[in-house]
Amino acid sequence: MSAPLPYALRARFQRYIEEGLSGRAAALRLKLSPATGARWALAIRLPGRAEAAPQDRPRGKGKLDLHCALFAEIIALDGDVTMPELGAVLFDATGVRAPQCHWQVSTQAGLHI
Repeated sequence: MSAPLPYALRARFQRYIEEGLSGRAAALRLKLSPATGARWALAIRLPGRAEAAPQDRPRGKGKLDLHCALFAEIIALDGDVTMPELGAVLFDATGVRAPQCHWQVSTQAGLHI
């Protein structure tokens, strides 16, 4: 997923719309695609601002978020626990398997492993 366009560009686009330009005309002045101009103009007309959409997965929606308390308890008991050991404890306690790429939940939950 690409990064959102800068806020300053969106603010300039909004000024052009407020001055009476169409979304397409404002987009062409800023060297944006006409489709982007139409989307941003609609976003300005409806809620009042063209803000970037969220880029990440919503917080609290991950597979392991339900088990943060279990992770915190295990880490409190043994601060020198490894990721594979945490995975084994999780599987034994809940039957949930989590590949290594899902362990970012530990840092999001404030756990330092």
